[in-house]
Amino acid sequence: MYDLSARGTPCWTHPSKEAILKHREVETALRESEQQLRWLASIVESSDDAIVSKNLDGIIRSWNRGAERIFGYSPDEAIGRPITLVIPEDRQSEEREILTRVRRGERIDHFETIRQTKHGSLIVVSLTVSPVKDANGKIVGASKIARDITEQKKNHELIATLAREAEHRSKNMLASVLAAVNLSQSSSPEDLKRTIVGRIDALAKVCSLFVTTRWIGADLSAIAEQELAPYSAKRLRIDGPQIVLEPGIAQAIAMTLHELATNAAKYGALSHPNGHVHLEWSDAADRQLRLCWTETGGPTAQAPTQKGVGSRIIEGMITQLKGKVYFEWRKDGLVCEISVPV
Repeated sequence: MYDLSARGTPCWTHPSKEAILKHREVETALRESEQQLRWLASIVESSDDAIVSKNLDGIIRSWNRGAERIFGYSPDEAIGRPITLVIPEDRQSEEREILTRVRRGERIDHFETIRQTKHGSLIVVSLTVSPVKDANGKIVGASKIARDITEQKKNHELIATLAREAEHRSKNMLASVLAAVNLSQSSSPEDLKRTIVGRIDALAKVCSLFVTTRWIGADLSAIAEQELAPYSAKRLRIDGPQIVLEPGIAQAIAMTLHELATNAAKYGALSHPNGHVHLEWSDAADRQLRLCWTETGGPTAQAPTQKGVGSRIIEGMITQLKGKVYFEWRKDGLVCEISVPV
């Protein structure tokens, strides 16, 4: 700074201390403002969400990396084009509603909708839209934050589906347990208890097989091995191809094998040291599972004068599945043939 002397020659003067302090304050404020802008720009650019700005005509003004990752368009491809670039044809009216609300100064929070990527695939997004104002407080555009929640929605739908399936399976299971309890009879309370526990345990075992397949079903070989595990493998022969049975049929077959094995251990081939059991089934090529239980080497099988509890349980569960049961009492042991649609 300078002054004019009395002679008219320039004379330099030093700025005041207050002016220097004011200048430094301004420089510091500018540096802090620039730093804040860099921070904000860095946050926007590194966000996993799509952060986009547009003017009041819906023309894209900015496009971050998150938007490029989610929608597939680069900034050069998106900036300057209408935001309808990523809106499916049947949802174009949503943008008109959004722009109308933005012009009124409204904020839109967590609006779930469908958007379209560069390659044509549809994704589920959660949108948050806020008005953008200029220095005078006038609304000049909008900022959008879009979060891809496609996988989240799929997971929620899967959980809901599994919950419905679990409810359905539980009701079926309880119905089977109730039937097993109601049909159970015995000469003593302790024997009745063992009978009921055995039948419930058979259902519980087959349900453990469903867990590994997420309730798709259970392999018949695994069911047979599980139900016949308490008996000597030397006295058992199991033959049949691998067949995965849906849960309802698997439960019926598990209960059937449990009843047949229990009866064989008490009165049939497995109650005699020389007795054997042959379990076999055929491939369900014609959508009919044919299973045959044959006992040999045991006491002579005699037809009962009235149906026992075990046979009633077997027939009840199989006929409920529109299947058929045939019992034959031979001199060398019981034969049970089952046919059920699969």
